[in-house]
Amino acid sequence: MSNIEMVKPGLLGTVQGKLKTFHNWAGVDDSTLNGGQKLAVKYFMAAVILFIFQILFGLLAAAQFLIPGFLYEILDFSVNRMVHINAMILWMLFGFIGCTYWLLEDESGTEIVGLKYGVIGYWVLMAAVTVVVLVYLLIQTGAGNDTTLWLINEGREYIEAPRWADIGIVIVVLIFFANVVLTFSKGKWSGIAGVLTLDLVALAGLYLAGMFYMTNITHEQFWWWWVIHLWVEATWEVLVGVIMAWSLMTILGVSRKIVTTWLYIEVALMFGSGILGLGHHYFWIGTPEYWLTIGGFFSALEPIPLVAMVVHAVYDSGERSFKNLNHPAMAWLIAHAFGNFFGAGVWGFMHTLPQINLYTHGTQWSASHGHLAFFGAYATINIAFFYIAIQHWRGNVWMGAGLANAWRWKWALGLLNFGVLGMTIALLIAGYEQSFIERAIEGSTWAGYFSAQNHPSFINAMQWRMFFGWVTAAGLGLLVWDLLTIGKGETRKAEVIAPAK
Repeated sequence: MSNIEMVKPGLLGTVQGKLKTFHNWAGVDDSTLNGGQKLAVKYFMAAVILFIFQILFGLLAAAQFLIPGFLYEILDFSVNRMVHINAMILWMLFGFIGCTYWLLEDESGTEIVGLKYGVIGYWVLMAAVTVVVLVYLLIQTGAGNDTTLWLINEGREYIEAPRWADIGIVIVVLIFFANVVLTFSKGKWSGIAGVLTLDLVALAGLYLAGMFYMTNITHEQFWWWWVIHLWVEATWEVLVGVIMAWSLMTILGVSRKIVTTWLYIEVALMFGSGILGLGHHYFWIGTPEYWLTIGGFFSALEPIPLVAMVVHAVYDSGERSFKNLNHPAMAWLIAHAFGNFFGAGVWGFMHTLPQINLYTHGTQWSASHGHLAFFGAYATINIAFFYIAIQHWRGNVWMGAGLANAWRWKWALGLLNFGVLGMTIALLIAGYEQSFIERAIEGSTWAGYFSAQNHPSFINAMQWRMFFGWVTAAGLGLLVWDLLTIGKGETRKAEVIAPAK
């Protein structure tokens, strides 16, 4: 036997031994998981790691607003910002895919069809993400041509991944789609199954709009927004609705009829207003003037059904003594409902009217909306599901009143929400100052831009943004600690809640 052949089993054995040691320390039991849930756990772990990277690179970018020379030509602001945003998109996507694999066997009543291909898809996605991030960090500048577009950086804001990685993402989503559709086809269909299947068609299809480019900048921006708005804001909102519906039935025993009804309304609003709401991105890119009216009117309605779903579910549960088998998850679901409404809805609508957007677009006002919307709409629902998963993984232990060290999840909830809300307000103040000085007074000139950037009010707002960024980081650290330890050593079992008819 060669030395290489001897090393491979040794390395594999070492890794397996480390994993077993971690499992024993964490108090988790893989025997409680079905095949889809085991794959989901992999996605959840990757999501948490990417969440940490998002906050880390966000802090670096925030520091460079205050100290422009910090890490200059070593780790430039453009790279930090790019990794910060891409890590956010990816960890949320990893979380959503994990949530779907987790609930798939339970909702369909059968084993996942083609699960081994789903596992391969996970490793393909992990490899692609790792290589792309390393390329971002190691090759920060250079010529832009067809070769770099395919291999290094596509050069398009928010979807900078090179073309080979785009193809890999689409392949993984298609495998994911096949797993879901074939499993529901083999098992049982439901309202949730139908909505999920329809949404995954859009999830795979709309991403294709970001895989070609056009020489006309107006045409280019027109299709670019199909990915940035429709792929992220529309298809993700419906996917969140599916996850929310299943979660409420699981931890509150809410009637399937209630959550399915609101899920259908969510889909109707997505088609009725979400697609046309895309028009508020078409105000200033050279499209016809009718988009000013369409975009201003059809905006910010999508989160409403999700708030109504939670309120109705809580009311329904209250009629049955409000039994709740997972307090941390329920708290995060409530945070999601109102975070989604205010972040994606109120904060978005504040500057989608063209008369206002004329002054606010491209300022920190947009960043303010982005921080609260992505956290309120997507981070919160993922975190809620992490708590549902860890409860089951530890043997369906008690996570209700009287839980040991409950202060950790409560402080994590408080610090994360307080930190993100603080950053949101700080960025809103900075954006207001930019809108006033750069746009209203200076008339969108370069002189106005630099005057606004160097104004004491802007700098002070950015200092507060940095402070609240550290508060958010502290909340994330506490969240990770809590997820690793909550319910560990708990001997009480969770109360069984019979689903409502």
